[in-house]
Amino acid sequence: MPSRLHFREDDFLRCRFALSPLWETQEVARTLKRPDRHGYHAPWLRRIRTAAAGLDLAPLWLLMPRHGYSPDWLCPPPAGPAATFEEEIVAVRATDPDTARTETARSLADTPGALDSPRGRAWLRDPEEMIRELSDLLEGIWRTLIEPDWPRLRALLEADIAFHSRRLAEVGLGGLLPEISRRCGWQEGTLTVDWRGEYERHLGGQGLVLMPTVFGWPDLVSSFDPPWQPTLAYPARGIGGLWTDPAKGAPEALVRLLGRGRAAVLTALDDPAPTTALAHRLGLAPSSVSAHLTALRDAGVLVSRRYGHQVLYERTPLGIALASGGG
Repeated sequence: MPSRLHFREDDFLRCRFALSPLWETQEVARTLKRPDRHGYHAPWLRRIRTAAAGLDLAPLWLLMPRHGYSPDWLCPPPAGPAATFEEEIVAVRATDPDTARTETARSLADTPGALDSPRGRAWLRDPEEMIRELSDLLEGIWRTLIEPDWPRLRALLEADIAFHSRRLAEVGLGGLLPEISRRCGWQEGTLTVDWRGEYERHLGGQGLVLMPTVFGWPDLVSSFDPPWQPTLAYPARGIGGLWTDPAKGAPEALVRLLGRGRAAVLTALDDPAPTTALAHRLGLAPSSVSAHLTALRDAGVLVSRRYGHQVLYERTPLGIALASGGG
């Protein structure tokens, strides 16, 4: 049964892209609960196994039914295009207790026995303490599991937004949404999403937030109930190479031609990325990566363009041919 989001004319003017470190933090907890997602992140999961074992994720898991509702207050739609985790967690800690109680009760009802469990009863009796407990847990997940890799994750998410922003300019919203996911359809101002349950909402001039996600992959989430802004969280592009080591993947012929450092930088640019993200990904000093990028750009194998406060680099057709071993 599909979900339907109905657009008015003014909704088109309020559609925007955003990324959310808080969303990725919540989805990490969900991924650790769901073995069917593990294959997409196997190298990362092996690396963080010990750190993850030191976190008690059971409270969050209680609010993550496989087929049901998770509270929107735990991860509201991002307020801006590139909100920081610190900004987002402040908003969670400031949640109205009555809103938190109502949404939490709805979520607990989707897990058999959760409403009558000791933890469930305690949360509904004292929602202010629940907000503090779960906010602290989310912050612990962020500091322990996500923050060390955030430059790499952010680079992939920003590259997805840059790509889909170009496509939006080329094909419009009605053409873009079905490209984002095969589960999306568009007809006469209505977005339909192939979903587990029927859901219908008139956007009412709020527009739609389009949010790529790494750890939500391959799921598509399209339901934020009022008063939250409608949001479509969709699988980000490029996840297949996210946890690979680009420095080990440069063809030897390319290494002989360019040198190991420049070959590694060129090979790492499967998607547009800034200097700092490439440095983090390759384990090189940002100054070294910057020098390699400048040389590669001057040679015509890369181009650069500004995205917000960052400069993103991507391959030219010549660079693509070199990195793939062709031409």
